[in-house]
Amino acid sequence: MEKLGGTFTLGDRTVHRMGYGAMQLAGPGVFGPPRNRDEALAVLRETIELGIDHIDTSDYYGPHSVNRLIREALEPYPAGLVLVTKLGARRSEDGDWLPWSAPDELEQGIRDNMEHLGIEAVEVANLRLMFGHVGPAEGDIRPLLEGLIACKEKGILKHIGISNATPAQVAEARAMTEIACVQNAYNLAHRGDDAMIDELAEADIPYVPFFPLGGFSPLQSATLDRVAAGLGATPMQVALAWLLQRSPNILLIPGTSSRAHLRENVAAAELELPADAVAELDSIGG
Repeated sequence: MEKLGGTFTLGDRTVHRMGYGAMQLAGPGVFGPPRNRDEALAVLRETIELGIDHIDTSDYYGPHSVNRLIREALEPYPAGLVLVTKLGARRSEDGDWLPWSAPDELEQGIRDNMEHLGIEAVEVANLRLMFGHVGPAEGDIRPLLEGLIACKEKGILKHIGISNATPAQVAEARAMTEIACVQNAYNLAHRGDDAMIDELAEADIPYVPFFPLGGFSPLQSATLDRVAAGLGATPMQVALAWLLQRSPNILLIPGTSSRAHLRENVAAAELELPADAVAELDSIGG
């Protein structure tokens, strides 16, 4: 497998398929400052040293603290680095997640990202839909997307993505504007977006899965553990390698607050899964 899983397009940029998700740099519950500030800064700097050029963040991680860490660790930013953020939510004083997606709120969210990251425009912003309690749920996305399209017209946003979206919402979004990526929950055990991934691959649109080990049953976890042991790898490495081999348009954003775990995640891009291992892993989602 190519270094960092090869490359794919994201907006008008080309990035390595193995990226980094910054969410875990915040405190417990993605709220407050990092547990270990020096380690958080070191993790961010090592992502660049390892060749990662796609970092997923949000100004509501902390809130604000993760973006400020990214700026402190990496400014001036490398020319090839793509910072992707999320909009559509805010944090209450006690850490609750609240919708924040009126047009003026989305614009303020972009400007907050610009301020805390120290950038002149946001490269990619994923509209995080919050119609459901946790997962995707149908709801009217048109006024939300219109707000982001207006931000593009103002020049403060370059590309629009969508997150936590149903297939119908993705189709509507693509009919309204160019969509740079789709970010949804997807892994070996939860493969409801299989058809969507294939459709997006045909259109050269990246699909960015989160929760690569989320929601596994004990039996499914046991199968993954067994395959990983046979390959001399960790379950997380095997789950990430499976995602990379699942479709060429999948971009990964595994998160960690540890340099050791960061190196383990990056090493997953070098792991070639043999056909028998893939067949056994595919059965987890069957």
